[in-house]
Amino acid sequence: MKKIIAGLCLIGISFPTLANDCPDVLKFMKRKLNSQETVNFCSEYKDKAILFVNTASKCGFTPQFEGLEKLYDDYKDKNFVVLGFPSGDFNQEYNDEGKTAEVCELTYGVNFPMFETIPVRGDDADPLYRILAEKADSAPKWNFYKYLIDRKGNLVDSYSSFTKPDDQDLIADIEKAIK
Repeated sequence: MKKIIAGLCLIGISFPTLANDCPDVLKFMKRKLNSQETVNFCSEYKDKAILFVNTASKCGFTPQFEGLEKLYDDYKDKNFVVLGFPSGDFNQEYNDEGKTAEVCELTYGVNFPMFETIPVRGDDADPLYRILAEKADSAPKWNFYKYLIDRKGNLVDSYSSFTKPDDQDLIADIEKAIK
């Protein structure tokens, strides 16, 4: 088997989902929100610029879902994706993923990928968010904190909850990250 793989690599066929070929922020499998389906981030999002956002359904920033959906719609065909992660770290998320999904889908029309509720800061932070916080030297300070990763998995910048999805600096950074 090793000889077959080595031979295929020599003729130019690569295996993009191999763990050592994947940026550290994509070496995860996460369950979709209110579902049993899991997503392998490396195979699904490799070579895409990604805006990671920790979300909450009962927050003053929750209307940002509309702007995040617009960003996703505007750039999804240009190697960009928004990934949402509900979190109860700030006590503004439902304990029921069904209610969270309802807010996202029915109230705000969210079509970008939303994943299982996870902790995003502190000792219990999900390993994905530990990596993001380490790269940015900053854990989320509140809901709708954002991390932008370029197509190679490098941190472009992190953005406070007050940075709206239509912020011109954020959009300029996204446009650079997708190149």
